[in-house]
Amino acid sequence: MSEHTLKDKRALVTGGASGIGAAAVRALAQRGAHVIVADIDPEAAESVAHEVGGESWAVDLTDTAALADLSLDVDILVNNAGIQKVAPIQDFDPADFHRILMLMLESPFLLIRAALPHMYEQGWGRVINVSSIHGLRASAFKSAYVAAKHGLEGLSKTVALEGAPHGVTSNCVNPSYVRTPLVDRQIKDQAATHGIPEDEVIEKIMLTESAVKRLVEPEEVGELIAFLAGPSAGMVTGAAYTMDGGWTAS
Repeated sequence: MSEHTLKDKRALVTGGASGIGAAAVRALAQRGAHVIVADIDPEAAESVAHEVGGESWAVDLTDTAALADLSLDVDILVNNAGIQKVAPIQDFDPADFHRILMLMLESPFLLIRAALPHMYEQGWGRVINVSSIHGLRASAFKSAYVAAKHGLEGLSKTVALEGAPHGVTSNCVNPSYVRTPLVDRQIKDQAATHGIPEDEVIEKIMLTESAVKRLVEPEEVGELIAFLAGPSAGMVTGAAYTMDGGWTAS
């Protein structure tokens, strides 16, 4: 069991019912935080929340109008919820592009906006944005995802500058392909788009740029998120923490 460095802290993790989000929930809870598991799947959110003694929040974060007047009394905000669509730009449905940007850029802005007053009042806060290697590098056929993650990087840096006088840090976590349901669902689309068998997608598409030839595990990302949420990371802000097996080293 990890030391309770986050005792008496309240954390909100979006997309917290599975994958990176669930790993972050567990890592934060192990350090003593009370965690709110926000997810579009109410049953899955309740299950993870029950596991860690937290609470669940069933929410559709693409309904950004409903978030406009939100107020959050949380100390730690982890913007993790995300979806993916793989298609050439000329075939990319504009509705899908809009939905991805609402979920992965507009809703993080609105949640940050809702959480900052409480963080500022107490003089302490942590905003952790789960970006991606695609927040730093582009890939073909992922126009919406890449655009959203690049936007999230800029938003995170702006929050870091504004939040610094108030004791609030803001950082991005940038993993490459993580062993999650989101990545699993990409395999079929990637195979069709690139014209290769599904069993070759991980090796020939997902790991081709990585020096370490394996997927990132969700728990590895969760541990990094927990570090950034903790007291040892007070001087870490405006940063993009890569966890990419060396992808960006070349």
